[in-house]
Amino acid sequence: MRSKTSCITKTDIYTNITNEIISAIETGATDFEMPWHRQAHAGLPRNPATKNLYRGINALTLWIIRRKEGFASSYWASYLQWKSLGAQVRHGEKGSTVIFYKRKEEDENSEEDTSNQARAVIRYSSVFNGDQVDDWSIEEESCEANHKKYVKAVGFINSLRSDIRHGSDTAYYSPALDCIFMPNQTVFRDTNSGSAVEGYYAVLFHEHIHWSGHPSRLKRDLSGRFGSSNYAMEELVAELGASFLCATLGINTYPRSDHAAYIASWIKVLKEHKSAIFVAASAASVASQFLEAMSKQSSIEKTA
Repeated sequence: MRSKTSCITKTDIYTNITNEIISAIETGATDFEMPWHRQAHAGLPRNPATKNLYRGINALTLWIIRRKEGFASSYWASYLQWKSLGAQVRHGEKGSTVIFYKRKEEDENSEEDTSNQARAVIRYSSVFNGDQVDDWSIEEESCEANHKKYVKAVGFINSLRSDIRHGSDTAYYSPALDCIFMPNQTVFRDTNSGSAVEGYYAVLFHEHIHWSGHPSRLKRDLSGRFGSSNYAMEELVAELGASFLCATLGINTYPRSDHAAYIASWIKVLKEHKSAIFVAASAASVASQFLEAMSKQSSIEKTA
């Protein structure tokens, strides 16, 4: 039951996690329900022992497992971490894999990862959900009232000082003009799956993840890495990045029929490149945290 750190290879980790995500995408492909949708109520997964959030690929995989297993808790920790909190993982409970990186000089025996972590080694651990342990409880954060969430979303977008031009028929980011084109907010409608306001901000966050990749900002360049699927991969980065922002700000993301054209490409590239989802999730996490840092710095400057 204790977490292990040396029995499987990096290839095994990539394959196992990738296959789990491919399965989740394929399951939801019919109605465009992707594994990162409707996660705002849970927020980003968190560790009760370290107080840290799980980000990137870990956030995505733990979201998938939480939904698949029907867990109500958004808290995850290793066997020993739960023990340190006075909790006990129940006998027979299955752990979920999370990965982390260490500098190569810290552990020369680990598998080396060179995809996006210079001189880093990949390590993994098993974590258990709060629903899998006894003798521990915490009051989950309650959802904020809608008007408070929307005020935060407005403040967040305004703090980025991006060039947003409303009145377009479709939403898109123009790298040449470095501006975001959006339909008017009144165009968005409530649906059976979500509210018009949430739909608007989810799309706006999506376009801002694209915006973050501009040469004057993160200089994100996926060209050459995934062949003809480069554009689909950038869309995947934007989808994941938007979901991370939405989870942070309490805005739900919902299925989008306009992404039907990308789903087959996502599945194809994930099957062909076992590290692809790790690259996309890492880039999405970097982008979302970059925008959060920009917003925070802007707020500090405004206060000063």
